[in-house]
Amino acid sequence: MNMPQSFGALVSLSLGEILPSVAPNSTQPPPAVPPPGERCWPIRPTLRNELDTFSVHFYIFFGPNVSVPPDRPAVFGISLLPVLDSGGVLNLELKLNVSSLRGENVTVFGCLTHGVPLMAGDNASVTCETGSLAGFLLSANSTASLARVRIPYPQTGSWYLSLRSLCAAEHGFEPCANVTAEVYLRTYLSPCIDDCGPYGQCKLLRTNNYLYAACECKAGWNGWGCTDSAEAFSYGFQLLATLLLCLSNLMFLPPVAIALRSRYLLEASVYVFTMFFSTFYHACDQPGIAVFCIMEYDVLQFCDFLGSLMSVWVTVIAMARLQPLAKQVLYLLGAMLLSMALQLDRHGLWNLLGPSLFAVGIMAVAWTARSIHRRHCYPPTWQRWAFYLCPGALIAAGALLLYACVETEENYFYIHSIWHMLIAGSVGFLLPPRPKPPGAWAQGCGYQLCVNEQEELGLVGPATASISSVCAS
Repeated sequence: MNMPQSFGALVSLSLGEILPSVAPNSTQPPPAVPPPGERCWPIRPTLRNELDTFSVHFYIFFGPNVSVPPDRPAVFGISLLPVLDSGGVLNLELKLNVSSLRGENVTVFGCLTHGVPLMAGDNASVTCETGSLAGFLLSANSTASLARVRIPYPQTGSWYLSLRSLCAAEHGFEPCANVTAEVYLRTYLSPCIDDCGPYGQCKLLRTNNYLYAACECKAGWNGWGCTDSAEAFSYGFQLLATLLLCLSNLMFLPPVAIALRSRYLLEASVYVFTMFFSTFYHACDQPGIAVFCIMEYDVLQFCDFLGSLMSVWVTVIAMARLQPLAKQVLYLLGAMLLSMALQLDRHGLWNLLGPSLFAVGIMAVAWTARSIHRRHCYPPTWQRWAFYLCPGALIAAGALLLYACVETEENYFYIHSIWHMLIAGSVGFLLPPRPKPPGAWAQGCGYQLCVNEQEELGLVGPATASISSVCAS
């Protein structure tokens, strides 16, 4: 192992202290102790264990419990690598073992500095700075036994922690008399502070050649670790936002009822799937306390996005009035292609616009071909256009404009709730009426009317109409 020379000095010093007690008859004189002004205390190195990006633990030899003698400081070295360690947070925790003080009023001071080690202070004053150098001061005693310091985006290079135990006196602090304090020392690198807590999400970001981690705070929280509640939303507001996003999905119940009444069973199952996963996805997606997750967040998000796109897809394909075989093939093909698109980019706008425009193109081709074949506009009745198709198209267009142009992070909870209701409402208007089977035509109509109704539903062509299609007057 490539150890620094200071570690070898520490080993030599330890052996020099042990050997005289083991071999008392030895003729070799004990090592001379240098004067106090010329002492150079050894620096104990640390081992580095990389777990993940910006996730590193530093282990102390013969640690993590460290003894701080009363007559000299304990100095530890931490080495941070360039690029790999500069984008995270350097954490240092110091916990004093109160049982090791033996009733003495001992305070352990720590001084964390960059570049060179610095003692925590002299006998009377306790500082962590000189005329040209300043560090981070920590202190732990029997009252406050835990001290912690966090340094976001630390400077790379060598960091030093100097620990010293002092006893309280009338005029400050003084060296303790034969009391060795024991502390628990923990040093590590983490991507974010406390993983951003319940009100944020830790994200790994890249700008040019710089890689760093940062907290993305939600619900009005701010700060390095999303702990600043000055502008945070209240619990009532969070609960209201969650209820709006979840209960707005109940607008899918009317389209489900309409689909079941019109015998569109496959379409109804897609609407139920969308309503279920959208409700529980938004219950799990909310920041803060008002959160409820029935499964992993990623699974809920994928199913919600897939159900939303499939609802648009099956509705438009149903409006095209295609042959059953062609409709089933398009349903299956759409499900596979939409799953692939969502795996590539779930938040892309074209993931919604692309399949919708493609389905509208299929419907337009089918309607145009049917209009040319019948020499009449399709759908043939003006009531269908005035009371169903035009209102449904306007509602869907309004929902798309809200989603693409109006929705932001600040107004997400109520704009997205309106989006849920508009999309579900447009489905109720656009879903076509129930297709009648070939043998269920009402009596009392003429031959031409029965054939036209079958052609409208895409069930037969003009050349395949049989004599059984003639209705008695």
